[in-house]
Amino acid sequence: MYNLILMASKPDDWTHEQFITWWRGEHAEMTYPLPGLRRWQHTEILDAFETRSAGWDGVSILSFDDRAALDAALASDEWKAAVAHVGTMRGRRIAVMGEEKVMVAER
Repeated sequence: MYNLILMASKPDDWTHEQFITWWRGEHAEMTYPLPGLRRWQHTEILDAFETRSAGWDGVSILSFDDRAALDAALASDEWKAAVAHVGTMRGRRIAVMGEEKVMVAER
């Protein structure tokens, strides 16, 4: 799998609950149609292990078969629509991508 990993924080004038509801609801509807999307995992951040890690509200991992499939998704009209939708949100985000390596299989 090739993953696009997004970490985001809410806008200053939103509550954490509002942001998670928006991300898993209204914004999710923009994400589901991405071509080639194989899996989507979302983690609501409820606590930070250390102070410098605080301030984030959630992490999404969008998985594709390979880099070519992710590139196709990023070039799609569906991606453009999702990015435009995020533009209304005004929070912070980090986006990184890379190949997944399972280090421990499910036990």
